[in-house]
Amino acid sequence: MTIALAPSSAPPPGPAAPGPPSVEPAALLFGGLLGGPVSALRFRSAAWAAFVVFEIIVRLFIYQDLWSAVALTLALDPFVIAFAYGLSAIYRRLGFEGRLTLRSLGWILGLGAAGGVLMALGAEILRPPLRIAPLQGLILPPFLSVALYYFLAYLCWGLACFWTTAERARRAERRRAAQAEAEAREAELQRLRLQLDPHFLINALNGAAEELRVDPAAAHAMIEDLSIFLRRSLAGMDRLVAPLDEEVDALEAYLAVQRSRFGERFEASLSVDAAALGRGIASFLLQPLVENAVEHGRRGGRRSLSVAIRACGAEEDLEIVIRNPGRLADAAPAGTRSGIGLDNVRRRLALHYPGRHALALEQDGEEVRVSLRLEGAPE
Repeated sequence: MTIALAPSSAPPPGPAAPGPPSVEPAALLFGGLLGGPVSALRFRSAAWAAFVVFEIIVRLFIYQDLWSAVALTLALDPFVIAFAYGLSAIYRRLGFEGRLTLRSLGWILGLGAAGGVLMALGAEILRPPLRIAPLQGLILPPFLSVALYYFLAYLCWGLACFWTTAERARRAERRRAAQAEAEAREAELQRLRLQLDPHFLINALNGAAEELRVDPAAAHAMIEDLSIFLRRSLAGMDRLVAPLDEEVDALEAYLAVQRSRFGERFEASLSVDAAALGRGIASFLLQPLVENAVEHGRRGGRRSLSVAIRACGAEEDLEIVIRNPGRLADAAPAGTRSGIGLDNVRRRLALHYPGRHALALEQDGEEVRVSLRLEGAPE
């Protein structure tokens, strides 16, 4: 059995980047428009600053006086903003925030009208001390115009509160659904992972039992190699992802079992790029493919058995090629142990590498070639 590590100058993979910070739906929306995520506090501050500037511009247009516009805005807007947050608290207290119904819409309209009246009263109270002249030339009376203006502002605020809360609830529901799906997927992967251990154990013990009748010493050596393999396999049973170097160690132990089983009739070569050894791979993914190659090679009535395994990495991809003499016509039918092992591998690939893998069994001259290509890290 030949084992080789191919040198490589590729750098080891770096640590994973941290995820984006949590943001409110509106902040996330506007952050996307502006080119990046925006924190909730920064978004609120920017929104209220924009509102204050808008208020100054509107009053400058109405009063035609910069002092009047700035002074009344700075004096009145703290109450405007405080009342807006008070409305948010009332909506939460009433228990229908995020659910826009006729009842909640009535509250929005009623509280918005109350806010409009209060802000109009505030403007009338603040105007004389600030020496601001009464509004002139409006279609509606000044008091009613101000009340209507703030009523519309609080109506928009109330609808925005409901939309933001509803969107936050939808995002939370999507997170819960994604978490439930991930937990179900992990349970399925764990079930498939555990299914492989007795599968190989049965094959190996059957081989030891066959050997025991003709060569007890070889059977004893095989059982020792099997215990080494099982110790390495069981040590990582609770892990769904393992470094490739640990998978290579397990393969070495498996090949040692087969060497003890078949003696000089068995020849194996294992070549792995050094740069690929630290990459993560679905745990116990390669051994069933190698086992299938060994069992498949026995069906042609050949005196000798050989298997060649090659693993190499390019950037984020990993390619594994397994060759053995034989023909695809000798492949194990569905329902046999080897067939079950391949079905298991396909299912685990679909879960670990959805849309990012390719598994092919091909006839290449007098050899059967199994090629597996993995893109990126396993999920």
